[in-house]
Amino acid sequence: MTVRVLIADDHPVVRDGIRAMLGTQDDLEVVGEAVSGTDAVRLAHDLRPDVTLMDLQMPEIDGATAIDRIREHDPGAKVIVLTTYDTDSDISRAIDAGAIGYLLKDTRREQLFDAIRAAARGESALSPAIATRVLSWARADAPGTLSGREIEVLGAVAQGMSNKAIAAHLCISEATVKTHLLHIFAKLGVDDRTAAVTVAASRGIIRLG
Repeated sequence: MTVRVLIADDHPVVRDGIRAMLGTQDDLEVVGEAVSGTDAVRLAHDLRPDVTLMDLQMPEIDGATAIDRIREHDPGAKVIVLTTYDTDSDISRAIDAGAIGYLLKDTRREQLFDAIRAAARGESALSPAIATRVLSWARADAPGTLSGREIEVLGAVAQGMSNKAIAAHLCISEATVKTHLLHIFAKLGVDDRTAAVTVAASRGIIRLG
């Protein structure tokens, strides 16, 4: 089975290198190349690749936002982040947006090939250093604890922002905002925005005023 791959990176040399590497594998086929986040969203919609390799720092819209928009149109889309950026906020944003994998650009080619094949099967693909960090987050995330992104969303709710305004402020889709709110409600044991803000403030999760 051939895995159809879309490369999304604004550097021509990087795209050329990835395309050349993937060209050495009989079961991996590059079907398109995107030079911006907007381009990546359009090509993912038009080409329906099995896997998209996405850089995070992209013109027009960033990689995490592009992932969010791709998955808004196609919830089953498989996107692997391939980047030089490995801060907690970068990793968290990409995973929150729906990335199935996160690799650094110093990843060995064999690991990249295996990651693409795994993603096509619906399996996660993380660089060892990234996997270790994500596992540490999971261990530290006690029941009822909100993620950093959920706290950002709830803080915006506390400021009286609508879902549309929150989406624009955080560069995510309204659908993602709604998903975060559902998770927040479940974790805090509440049924609406007002109660969520009240409970979070009483626990010191957010500050009012």
